Amino acid sequence: MNSTDISYAGHLAGLQCEAEAALARSGFDALLIASGVEKYAFLDDRPYLFQPNPHFKHWLPLTNHPCSWIVVRPGHKPRVVYYQPDDYWHVPPSDPSGEWVQHVELVVISEPGDAVDHLKLPGRLAIVGEADAALGEFKPNNPPELLNLLHWRRACKSGWELGQMRAASRRAAPGHIAARDAFLAGASEIEIHRAYLEATGHTDRDLPYSNIVALNEHCAVLHYQYQDTQRPAESRSFLIDAGAQVNGYASDITRTWSRGDDADFGALLAAMEQAQLALVDEVRNGVDYRDIHLSTHRRVAQILSTQGIVRNMSAEAIVTEGVSSTFFPHGIGHLLGLQVHDIGGFMATEEGGTLPKPAGHPFLRLTRPLQPGMVVTIEPGLYFIPTLLKKLRATPAGANVDWAKVEHLARFGGIRIEDDVACRAEGAPENLTRDAFAVLPG
Repeated sequence: MNSTDISYAGHLAGLQCEAEAALARSGFDALLIASGVEKYAFLDDRPYLFQPNPHFKHWLPLTNHPCSWIVVRPGHKPRVVYYQPDDYWHVPPSDPSGEWVQHVELVVISEPGDAVDHLKLPGRLAIVGEADAALGEFKPNNPPELLNLLHWRRACKSGWELGQMRAASRRAAPGHIAARDAFLAGASEIEIHRAYLEATGHTDRDLPYSNIVALNEHCAVLHYQYQDTQRPAESRSFLIDAGAQVNGYASDITRTWSRGDDADFGALLAAMEQAQLALVDEVRNGVDYRDIHLSTHRRVAQILSTQGIVRNMSAEAIVTEGVSSTFFPHGIGHLLGLQVHDIGGFMATEEGGTLPKPAGHPFLRLTRPLQPGMVVTIEPGLYFIPTLLKKLRATPAGANVDWAKVEHLARFGGIRIEDDVACRAEGAPENLTRDAFAVLPG
């Protein structure tokens, strides 16, 4: 994929070229991609939020279009079967519009079954989608030999894709500032969440993932899933993990804030900020992402030692004896793009296989060497998680922990700082997140 051509036409041409090569190598004559169908709650007529097949939105900037299809044939424009029902219960998809229309063979249908006549092609068909997207004889077979080739290449973004991801960061950044200001004003978690939505122009329906909006001790819950309606008596700390979406591409940003009136937590937050920026700088072409994860543990260990949280242990011992994993129990990040945790992160080659996670680090989501065009998150954390601290206290290494300091810092929950970072062919990476914050007024 060409990361210097920022046009949608160039992006589509690259996808067509890759698809044709994958079809030839895997022995198929054409590729059918189903957008997916709406799913309903058990014994109910209430649908879940529609989530499109990521392969569908890789080709088209359409995220809310069930029962549609893309037909890819060598030597032909992509055929788009666009489902537009005549519906008065819900707002149907609008008339096809946008730059993509001029680059495809467009067919508009009003009934899902009408797609069948436009999917009939000679030869062996690769059909990509969920099982429930099947339409008559056209049942998804998701051939692994073809999907491996597509997933391997999807990790490296085209110039057009990088543009969408920059825009997604720019959309999210004002939300983070609004959320910070609401926190400093003493708002509740739900009030902070609403401030974020208003500033980004999002609703809960179209966020790329559910926002994590955590105050005080809640900052220690890695995937905190609630939003308290009550304002806390004292707002000491605030962690927000929230992204935005543009044309199906996500940003994924985390910031941690405090009121600045506690010296110990302030020093810890400053040290993590410095470490995070240093880790971002490690995103270079050819670097094994696993090495960045292990580097994070060394940096967290040094912070634990320097801040006096763990004493009488070298940074190396803090890592090797698993102490750093108590305070930093997750991975340093993941691929980002059409999915927040984008696919293909463990692939050994374009033909498949798996690159293992480092021993003792089960939650890392990316093990591949970095390549130009990859966008990854860099999100080191340092948390005071009661269940993990209890286990550490029962080990010999627990004797080296300043438990009084831990008890004090546990009132703040924890810290995570996350940027979205694009790997370049040469030199320093592009920090999509910091660039987005840098252009905000004030």
